[in-house]
Amino acid sequence: MRYAGLSVSDGVAAGALYLADNQAASDATPEQVAAAFAEVSAERAALADRLRAAGRADEGDIIAVAALIAADKRLAEPAVAAVRAGIEAATAVRQAAEAQAAALAALDSPELADRAADVRQIGQAVIEHLSGGRAAQPSGDFILVRREVAAADLIELAEAGLVGAASVTGGASSHAAIVARGLGLPMVTGIDPAALAAGSGHQGVIDADTGELIVDPAGTAVVAVQAPQRRSSRPSAEPAAARTADDFEITVLCNVASAAETRRGLAAGAAGVGLLRTEIPFTRALSWPTRAEHAAKLAPILRLLAGRPATVRLLDFSGDKVPPFLRRASETGLPALLAHPRAAADQLAAALELGGDTDLAMLVPMVSSPAEVASVRELLTATASGFGTRPPRLGIMVELAGTAAAAENFTEVADFFSIGTNDLTADVLGLQRRDPASGPALAAAPAVLRLIGHVVDVAAQARLPVSVCGDAAADPRALPLLLGLGVRALSVPAARVEWVRSSVSGLNIAACQSMAVQAIAAGQE
Repeated sequence: MRYAGLSVSDGVAAGALYLADNQAASDATPEQVAAAFAEVSAERAALADRLRAAGRADEGDIIAVAALIAADKRLAEPAVAAVRAGIEAATAVRQAAEAQAAALAALDSPELADRAADVRQIGQAVIEHLSGGRAAQPSGDFILVRREVAAADLIELAEAGLVGAASVTGGASSHAAIVARGLGLPMVTGIDPAALAAGSGHQGVIDADTGELIVDPAGTAVVAVQAPQRRSSRPSAEPAAARTADDFEITVLCNVASAAETRRGLAAGAAGVGLLRTEIPFTRALSWPTRAEHAAKLAPILRLLAGRPATVRLLDFSGDKVPPFLRRASETGLPALLAHPRAAADQLAAALELGGDTDLAMLVPMVSSPAEVASVRELLTATASGFGTRPPRLGIMVELAGTAAAAENFTEVADFFSIGTNDLTADVLGLQRRDPASGPALAAAPAVLRLIGHVVDVAAQARLPVSVCGDAAADPRALPLLLGLGVRALSVPAARVEWVRSSVSGLNIAACQSMAVQAIAAGQE
């Protein structure tokens, strides 16, 4: 059976299908519903303990209340009884939660009435637990198939036999697609939901070159798929600088969210990491990560980067990366991070503690005002002082159209600019990251190029380093245009480092400049 879709990360691979979504909540038994309430309660209780141990007692107490709600028999037992009576599980849980919430909302006590929203959230968490829990993965090489593959899925499974992925939803600019390209994993999105009915363990081929998932292919088709090339994971000791045909030096770094990507990028000749996406491992978090949790995720990556650039981005909980605890918040992204008393400080402390052997820099995402950068710098200076060290360089992501247009307003508060073409392109063209029409090549649109050129010019006048860290830097159409606009530092998906270095060597800057001028002019005709 063949399921056609949109190729978002090239390549071909064969392996057993891994249908990671467990049975739907509608099929859950009374026992499974009872277990789901208990597991949601235990998960929140464990988190509360970790938060208290990290000195965040107020947050721990809030999460502990959620654990008690999930354990309350007055909520769980009516749902279990309803399922036993023949009501579909998701409906039973939702009705039980709504009944309990309505009872609380009717009370005279404002404090208890406020718990109504907490009860509804627990009900939703139980439903998600029943329908979205991960099934046991097969041994050997496997292809991940989910309704929506998350970037965190790919990171977690990268070194456990994962060779490719397919999903019903998602686009070329989703963060799952970005991570897949970084890992060099073929991935197809937009496949028919009927593929989710195939059983785990069936053989499959993911052919992202043609954009399809093939289930139970003929044996010859499987044999024809070559095993993924085993690349050396040993970083080159002194990567030679990439140079254009007319001898302009181009710095090539890699974008990563895992140690697997970092090893691959360094082995291919990346000079270091130009963008470390720290939020990807925490997109399922129930609270802001603690310093210890940050350290656990940063350590495997930063220890690979001794003596090399390591640009660590602050948590970017926005777009398709908003974790459960922020999905009903009034603010997400940078405003939410800065509004929390400890979130940014904990992350900065972990990065400074572990990044001492690297050429460390910190990066602020989705910046919209100089005041935001000033707030982060104040925190960074105070944190570095606590370590008795000088604060590392502080840069900003230029990924909003307004920020790019007003780049000159940020030259006094930032030490460098990093242009995020994925979000900048989406903002300029009015696209969503999950839109199938979105993709790296759209950065070649005249309106986007014009803004990138403006940012590069402003940075040159202020003598600030500037780089491009979006996937457009590894796109065949966009790469020469970026060089033509004056970009001399590129941070690209780890699996594309070798291709970018090779492509740069065949480009002539004068020709690239001419191409960029023509591309921008085309938008004015």
